[in-house]
Amino acid sequence: MDAGVIGTGAMGRNHVRVYSELKEVGTTYIYDLDTAAAEAVAATTGAEVCRSMDELLRKAECVSVAVPTPYHFSTAHQVIDAGVNTLIEKPICLTVEEGERLLGEIPDDITVGVGHIERFNPIVEEIRGLVTHPLYVQVSRHNPTSARVTGSSVVEDLMIHDIDVVLNALFSGPHTLTSTGTQDIASALFTFGTTPVYLSASRKASKKVRTIYVEEEEATIEGDFMTQEVYVYRKPGAYGLEDGHYRQENIIEKVLVNKVEPLKTELQTFVRAARDGTPFPVTPEQGLANLRVCEEIKKGLLA
Repeated sequence: MDAGVIGTGAMGRNHVRVYSELKEVGTTYIYDLDTAAAEAVAATTGAEVCRSMDELLRKAECVSVAVPTPYHFSTAHQVIDAGVNTLIEKPICLTVEEGERLLGEIPDDITVGVGHIERFNPIVEEIRGLVTHPLYVQVSRHNPTSARVTGSSVVEDLMIHDIDVVLNALFSGPHTLTSTGTQDIASALFTFGTTPVYLSASRKASKKVRTIYVEEEEATIEGDFMTQEVYVYRKPGAYGLEDGHYRQENIIEKVLVNKVEPLKTELQTFVRAARDGTPFPVTPEQGLANLRVCEEIKKGLLA
């Protein structure tokens, strides 16, 4: 299939690069209002620059919408209206109202998905297979300040990744939710039954952090989304006092994870779903539900 990317910012450039590497993709087309930026990306990837959206939509059979969030609705609307398979970078839209309008426009004969990239991180499936009866879960996603992010809070910028993983990969059913923080540092506490699930996100950190921590009765599980490493800590095999010092010997298991580039897995999955006429794993309905949770969390933040 021929693929298209609308928008050549940081995420759009990565989409172009990956599409250009996929064997399932023939030609990759790109469009950006900044033609010079599009041409610079094309020069390094072999993609073909289109001079208008209409030109790209005539040529591409599946398209990534990688424009800034305020333009997600208008751009995705145009792609969907043209009958082209569409992958919308997260969040699905700027507001829940826009998301609801967009869902009402999606026909049954095209594939439309939302780009929640961490769903395709291999540690998610590994941890889902390991977790049985979680007693406590903590997910942290902290970033240094970036000039790239404008017009959105840390919730829909960063925390939304972990909202998607928690609600669609690890837990289901009713929950309670409380939140606090600011536009740049936020925390949210979900409670599923008796299990607290704590999410934290920051754009003010001095260290980049992407971790998940799960406590169970007999084990503690730790995962790192960046290194794609998972460790399981079992209860002590031996413990006690030795020369006046407390001694504890844990059993530590390193889980074998087949490391991949999540974006490559995501786009390969999208192209195959578009080719076969099947649903994308992250549906528009799930993307909208994630955005609803974001808006609920933001009610607890200080202005």
